[in-house]
Amino acid sequence: QVQLVESGGGFVQAWGSLRPSCVASGRTFSSRAMGWFRQAPGKEREFVAAISGSGGITYYADSVKGRFTISRDNAKNTVNLQMGSLKPEDTAVYYCAARTIRYGSRWYDSYDYWGQGTQVTVSS
Repeated sequence: QVQLVESGGGFVQAWGSLRPSCVASGRTFSSRAMGWFRQAPGKEREFVAAISGSGGITYYADSVKGRFTISRDNAKNTVNLQMGSLKPEDTAVYYCAARTIRYGSRWYDSYDYWGQGTQVTVSS
């Protein structure tokens, strides 16, 4: 069983930055691909970014490419999402997710463990 705890969301003005983080329990972190998803009110959960177990391969949604950067620290069981040039449409609850394998994925149903989410609100 893996527990994921997100932090670092908040309220920011447009064009600002935030850096949510997610800490995972367990001793197999480096063998797990990690992902970030988001869900805005009235919308479906959508893919944001993912990273392979080693950290060598990353994936991004087109809507965040060039503005967000996903990274991980396997020594600290942590995955981060550096968000810049934020827009009001980035407002959502952001969820951290973990797979049981090292290869990343854009599909939310391929992730086995989920955090409770952290709210990100961007004002115009």
